[in-house]
Amino acid sequence: MCAVLAVSIGGYRAWKHGGKPDRKGLTDAQMLVLMQSIHAEIKGADGSPRMARELRARGFSASKERVERLMRTHGIRGRHKRRYKVTTDSQQTRPVADNLLKRDFTPGAPNQVWTADITYLWTDEGWLYLAIVLDRFNREVVGWSLKPRMTADIVTDALTMAWFRRKPAPGLIHHSDRGSQYEVPSVFRLPRECVHATCFSLC
Repeated sequence: MCAVLAVSIGGYRAWKHGGKPDRKGLTDAQMLVLMQSIHAEIKGADGSPRMARELRARGFSASKERVERLMRTHGIRGRHKRRYKVTTDSQQTRPVADNLLKRDFTPGAPNQVWTADITYLWTDEGWLYLAIVLDRFNREVVGWSLKPRMTADIVTDALTMAWFRRKPAPGLIHHSDRGSQYEVPSVFRLPRECVHATCFSLC
């Protein structure tokens, strides 16, 4: 029980007789139990510096070097933030459509305004890119595409799915940002009836 509580036997006995447990002279085994508990509590955030600060804040004597050694030896690893990945190129200069919405995203019925964007997901297979088409009337996802590379195909596949699922009337506005995947030439990979019936808009 003393190992689980991370106190020495002498400290536990002292506590039973009205004293305070000794938190200074922890063995490596006791320190490890405490570190594993903290690691789970803070959901593995950061590494040895954070762990050492947490231990000291709780009244335990813990040097960064000792904490680092125990973490390395017993495979306790901090969780680091993944590097941000760029999903659009707003500086591209090839032809783009006009902004037809002018920040007005409030259609009065379904299939009048669709918006599109690309995000990315970290999976066991690495980064995957997700393109979605959203109906602004009720914020329903009407089309999507998931691919390991961010190419124009991911955009046209998502819009093609949305088109065949909804079959909107002519005049639909499809609005997106100025990423290179949404350039005007890319839309000509879409079904002909989709191109003819859709007004493409870029912000």
